[in-house]
Amino acid sequence: MSTQTMVTSSPTAAPAVNAPAAFRAAMAAEWTKLVSVRSTWWTMLAGLLLMAASAGQLAIYAANDNTNDDPLDDRGIVTVGSVLIDSVELTQYAVLALGLLAITTEFTSGTIRTTLQSTPARGRVLLAKAVVAGAVTFALGLLLGGVGALVARPVLGDWGSAPITGTIGDIAAVATYLALISVLALGLGAALRSAVLTIIVLFATLMIVPLSLQEPDITVLNRIADVFPGVAGGHFLAGDTDPYPSGVGLLLLAGWAGAALLLGRAALRRRDA
Repeated sequence: MSTQTMVTSSPTAAPAVNAPAAFRAAMAAEWTKLVSVRSTWWTMLAGLLLMAASAGQLAIYAANDNTNDDPLDDRGIVTVGSVLIDSVELTQYAVLALGLLAITTEFTSGTIRTTLQSTPARGRVLLAKAVVAGAVTFALGLLLGGVGALVARPVLGDWGSAPITGTIGDIAAVATYLALISVLALGLGAALRSAVLTIIVLFATLMIVPLSLQEPDITVLNRIADVFPGVAGGHFLAGDTDPYPSGVGLLLLAGWAGAALLLGRAALRRRDA
């Protein structure tokens, strides 16, 4: 008597999602969207013009302070890096537009629906946007720093210095600061969904609120202002040791950017596109 062998087959398992591949695809899509819109290139051009104008103007002021008839305002030799850092205060408002427009334009145009249909994992979408916007802004920051240095150095003349190591370090710090500010703008844009509202909140967070806290010159209020992203970033750029080391300023700024991304992710998950 022969024995019949029974073969059982298990149900076909659903293909596993390759998370790294999916994330690379999301980044590729975000890269394509970012570089294919004219607003990105106009924003970059605005940043370059602002950096060149600001660096040139601040260099003129520094040179004039040393050559006028008032000895009380003489600054002596200034570094090109310090001019770049001071120039960021204005230039950042053009550059951070890269981050906020990367998300708010999709809400305005309605293309966010297509984005979320192709990549349903909303956290992945936002992280891909953050990586692309941060990387592009960092590269732009390096370019801005180089342009600012090239403009400021000849204008400063005998009243300027540009040590190679220090200048390169300052340019890298400027690029890092701008990249984190761009990510901060992206996170807030994801949460607020409006470019205008995001700019208002950013302007208040980076400048108005800290200045209002510092105005009375009360120690407690000054310490509160020191934890705001613009002030923390300023301490990082200047290499300060007081009220905390520059590395702490960088960590505070990165913390604000990370918190904004978490806020944006929560808003994306909670509300329909």
